[in-house]
Amino acid sequence: MSENRFNPSLADGRWQRAWEDAQSFKADSNSSKPKSYVLEMFPYPSGRIHIGHVRNYTMGDVLARYKRMRGHEVLHPMGWDAFGMPAENAAMEKGVHPGGWTRENIANMKAQLKRLGFALDWSREIATCEPDYYGQEQALFLDLYEGGLVYRKESAVNWDPVDQTVLANEQVIDGRGWRSGALVEKRKLSQWFLKITDFAQDLLDGLGGLENWPDKVRLMQENWIGKSQGLQFRFQVIPSAEGEGPNVTLFEPGKDAEIEVFTTRPDTIFGASFVAIAADHPVAQALAAGNPDAAAFVEQCRQGGTTAAEIETQEKFGYDTGLRLRHPFQDQALPLYIANFVLMDYGTGAVFGCPAHDQRDLDFARKYALPVTRVIAEGFDTDRVFAGDEAYTGPGTLVNSQFLDGMDVEAAKADVIARAEAGGWGNGTTVWRLRDWGVSRQRYWGTPIPFVHCGTCGVVPVPKAQLPVTLPEDVDFSTPGNPLLRHPTWKHVDCPKCGGKAERETDTLDTFVDSSWYFLRFASQPSDKPFDREELAKWLPVEQYIGGIEHAILHLLYARFWTRALQHIGKIDFAEPFASLFTQGMVTHETYSRVDPGNGQPVYFSPGEIDRGSDSAVLKTDGAPVDVGRVIKMSKSKKNVVDPDEIVARYGADAVRWFMLSDSPPERDLPWSEAGIEGCWRFVQRLWRLFAQYDAQAVGEDKALDRKTHQAVAAIADDIEALSFNKAVARIYELASAVDKAGPSASRSNAIRTILLLASPMMPHLAEEAWAQAGHAGLIADAAWPDVDPALLVEDEVTVAVQVKGKLRDTLTVAKGLPNEELEALALASEKVQRTLDGAQVRKVIVVPDRLVNIVA
Repeated sequence: MSENRFNPSLADGRWQRAWEDAQSFKADSNSSKPKSYVLEMFPYPSGRIHIGHVRNYTMGDVLARYKRMRGHEVLHPMGWDAFGMPAENAAMEKGVHPGGWTRENIANMKAQLKRLGFALDWSREIATCEPDYYGQEQALFLDLYEGGLVYRKESAVNWDPVDQTVLANEQVIDGRGWRSGALVEKRKLSQWFLKITDFAQDLLDGLGGLENWPDKVRLMQENWIGKSQGLQFRFQVIPSAEGEGPNVTLFEPGKDAEIEVFTTRPDTIFGASFVAIAADHPVAQALAAGNPDAAAFVEQCRQGGTTAAEIETQEKFGYDTGLRLRHPFQDQALPLYIANFVLMDYGTGAVFGCPAHDQRDLDFARKYALPVTRVIAEGFDTDRVFAGDEAYTGPGTLVNSQFLDGMDVEAAKADVIARAEAGGWGNGTTVWRLRDWGVSRQRYWGTPIPFVHCGTCGVVPVPKAQLPVTLPEDVDFSTPGNPLLRHPTWKHVDCPKCGGKAERETDTLDTFVDSSWYFLRFASQPSDKPFDREELAKWLPVEQYIGGIEHAILHLLYARFWTRALQHIGKIDFAEPFASLFTQGMVTHETYSRVDPGNGQPVYFSPGEIDRGSDSAVLKTDGAPVDVGRVIKMSKSKKNVVDPDEIVARYGADAVRWFMLSDSPPERDLPWSEAGIEGCWRFVQRLWRLFAQYDAQAVGEDKALDRKTHQAVAAIADDIEALSFNKAVARIYELASAVDKAGPSASRSNAIRTILLLASPMMPHLAEEAWAQAGHAGLIADAAWPDVDPALLVEDEVTVAVQVKGKLRDTLTVAKGLPNEELEALALASEKVQRTLDGAQVRKVIVVPDRLVNIVA
């Protein structure tokens, strides 16, 4: 080769242009080759690609390039999850338009991805903020509406009274809006919903068939769907002494005064010490209407989040309604509370509390001095009064429970359900943790929901011929709230049904909707409809999906629902979108900080600002020490981020890609280190020097090296298929070392050429440069994976240990399957053995074929 060192600053750009000119990675749907769809979760265009993206996309890129080498037609696209609040925040803080900010970020990030040489089909690029994408999303939303899977109803939401918008639960921090700091209120607003609960059982059952998904992800989804078997039953309200009191106005006239509850633990009924209802329960609302104290408590319950997770962690409060309920099995009056930890949309909005065996109930009971009765016991601790502040939630036997005593939990559940059904006061039933998906967002930068509101006709869908309903460009973010509500003209339209005056829906869709079908649009992009059904059938489901574990529940669950919903209404022919899922680990880095003496808070510094020694770290600007923190996920707030552009400029794309694949198993976190990337750079140069030694005219055979070469080809193929990239890397190191030690031969040159092919999915720029310099025709990106001779995968030689009196004295390399008598003769002829025996008589020789010769003297 003409250069002693590989120069990535020249080679990277040269080969990226060559691939683009040749349209090397453009997928052909009409190809007769077997098809492979490799997809990484598409990024939000925040402005910069971070090193975590690089790891994710490098893994998918290696697999995509490998599949092409194995003769597959590969779809490996890229796009942008481009709607969302960050763009609106930029508009408010910087005075820019969300669209301009987003598109500028896309251009920057696209350039970064191209510098890394990813084998992407850019002809299929999509951005969810463009009308040609979200207009088709509106069409699908209308299809689901026509299929009975979309509806509108009032629902509790987190409302920021300053920013005048609904907040996602993640945007409520300690009960306050994440931007405004205002106390968040619970409000009821008319919201659009998708009927995901119609598919709850199917989504749950489908997890069993996802054998190529991580077990932890399937378990997380199972828990989120949350199928619960239990008992729904009624507590009778005990009349007051006068026979009327609060009962008269709180319950529907002509019906019994009772509170219906749902429980998954009917076996603990004898441990009940109170009943609690949600603040939105009809009885609570009726109480609040006539009682200022109850009204104040209900209002207090509106502060804070709306999810079960948030409610579980907040302090438990209750309001004693004064009502008492009759226990179904014994003479016991249970107090009825309004409680801030009960959700109206789970079960019946009412629960009974068994404090001894539920931590939430125990915290509540201790706060309000309620009885705590043990009804489940393991071992000899059967005291009726439960002491301590930690509930017992383990297995055991029923105690202090009359006719249930001595039963196990499952038998006791069945017994109580049977008695309730026989007595007509309850029924065994199933409930789900999963709730219908509320997709309304009171924001500008999202997909407009394609409906209008007419005073005469009600809510009317926009005709598909009028799609897309596009966002107005002239919007004002100077005032908090949704700019679409304040726009002088956009929302005013004629009703599509009667022609009268009407208003557009000003809510936009949750951005999770955008990412619930984008993988379909990648595969098929007709201009007149969301996708072509026959075209989808060629590519879907996605063969390999790669992304972070943080998307294990919502994105993946919503995508699974969306495909089922489209299958249900006859748009597609499959239910699961992703055949295989891989969740990669994060890239991590230590942190550097100093405490600000003014406020006592840490001030963080980026790695580029630090001179790092083996046991010290100082700030470059003043040479003074900084505190070195633990290795954690890279974070902008902690400034422990590495800019891929700087690293690529210094070491080249291939060294960065190689580092992303080496050392750590891909499912584990990868600690970033300068020493690590330096080592990868040195190996790039080592391979370059090795490739320069390729000699197409070499002669001679090295059977052992041939065997190592073919074994490496087979093993690395298996490793890439299994996404065990670190193992594939280790095998390339091992084969390169064997080649370094081998003498000149045709076998050695073949091994060098093979390493070049094996490394090409991982180091494509180096591989193309070396391929061209060696005189090979075409692009290595179009070359085939090396063939394997099955005969060379079988070892025909073995190493046999030779022991004398149980101690290892020599080893023999012999033909596999050598007869025992020949092994014995070779062992006895060994000079080392003879020296050890020193004339002693051999009494016995024990031979273990292909493994061991033990000489007893």
